[in-house]
Parts: sequence; structure tokens; C-alpha cells
Amino acid sequence: MTTMLSHERYCSAILDQTGLLCSALGEGADVSVTVPTCPEWTLGHLLLHVGQAHRMATELVRDQVMEFVPPAAAGQAMPVPGPGAPSTDDLPGLTAWLTEGAEALVAVLREAGPDSPVWTFAEQQTSAFWARRAAHETLMHRADALGAVGVPFAVEPELAADCVDEWLGFLALPAAVAFKPRLKELPGPGRTLHLHATDTPAELNAEWFIDLTGEAVAWRRAHEKAAVAVRGPMTDVLSVLFRRLPAGTDRVEVLGDRELLDFWLERAVF
Repeated sequence: MTTMLSHERYCSAILDQTGLLCSALGEGADVSVTVPTCPEWTLGHLLLHVGQAHRMATELVRDQVMEFVPPAAAGQAMPVPGPGAPSTDDLPGLTAWLTEGAEALVAVLREAGPDSPVWTFAEQQTSAFWARRAAHETLMHRADALGAVGVPFAVEPELAADCVDEWLGFLALPAAVAFKPRLKELPGPGRTLHLHATDTPAELNAEWFIDLTGEAVAWRRAHEKAAVAVRGPMTDVLSVLFRRLPAGTDRVEVLGDRELLDFWLERAVF
């Protein structure tokens, strides 16, 4: 069993990751470029999506919403500017709006604390969920944005490891299978995976054993032999897991059943 980071750590991460994202784009990024890891979107669409996610979380926590009705636009593949949102071709407007939204979200989260009741799509029904979710949502979309403009992506190991924990926890939720039926295909005899970050301190224990031999996804932080292992720096292991880097990258080492890894990566997505 792993322990979440502190509520304040997530709040700080939301601000830090938003700031790093905006500063990496500077004043001259082309918001019309396609985001390679979200090929349906331009960079402008990506920034709009992150800002909208921040604002949705702000409203949920601020109003202590316990029954969530998705907005009409939730089913659309393409983010569409709503009231007060800038155009997707306005970089200065988007970065200012994104910063404003992150600051507003963190202010609400800090005032609420980690235990304020609120709807979530997981078992944990408190504001702590949205602090963690917003931190990692911003982190991974920073990776998307940096990939679109050709800037190297790196993340602090403890935050990256927690991002892996959160993701694997989602995949183990019964509700996840209802939302993504392809997750039902994951379990099978002999299907085990091991993730191993090679550049982290021992006390972080940045290794994961993913067990698909039962009826659902199970996982634990552990060093155990598996059918396939992915070894490499923490940022790169995270990036492969989230399909921000291809499994064939020379930045990680894949040992064992590569077909199983590909099988996992094709299905373990939302």
C-alpha cells in the first residue's frame, strides 16, 4: 500500500506544473501545431482543455457537489471555448487564463482542506482526490505540450511515482471497466509486468508489480520477477506507461515479453 503526498504538496504541484508549462511555451509557441500524443488536438486545444479541467474541479470542490452531471460538452472530442475562455489561437490569452484558473483552483483547495466532501469518480469522495487529480492532469499535459514544441520533459521523481500510483489505482477500479470495456481483456494467465525506475533513491521504492493473473488489475510497489519489465529513469518509465514515449524508445530497457507490454499499453488507457 502506498501513501499519497500531502494536500499542500499537490496544491503546490498544480501551480508549479502550470507555471512550467506556460514558461516553456514562452511568447512565441505556435498554438496551431498538432500535439503528437493527442493528435486530434492542437496545442491551443490542449491548453484550453487543461484550463477547463481546473475550472471544473474548482466548481466541484467550492460547491461541495455530491451528484455530478457532466456538461453537454463533455462528450465532445474537441475542447470548445466556453464563456470567458480565450480563443485556441491566442497564446498570451490562453497562458494567462490557464494561470488564473490554476491559482483559483489552489485557493479553493487550500481553503477546503483535504477532507471536504465532494463527488469524484473513485471511492475517495473528498477534495484530496481533486488536488491529486489536478496535479497529475497538469503534469501529463505538460508532457504533451512540451512534446509539441520540442522541449525535453522531466519531472521530480516523487511526484512522478505518485502519478504512477494514481494511474494504476484507477485501472483497478471496477468503475473503470464499466467506462472502458477493453480493460476486461487485460487479465490472463501469466500476465505480469514490472516497472523499475533506476534513478531514484531506495527509500522512494519506485518499483511496481502489476498482476493481471486474477479477475482484475492488481498492483503493488515491489521488486518482483514478471513476464515483462520496463527499466529506466523515472520520467521515462512514467512516459512509456502513459504512452508519451513509445515502448521501443532507447530511453528505457524492456526485458521479457514485449508483446505483453504492447497488449497492456493498447488497453490500459482512458
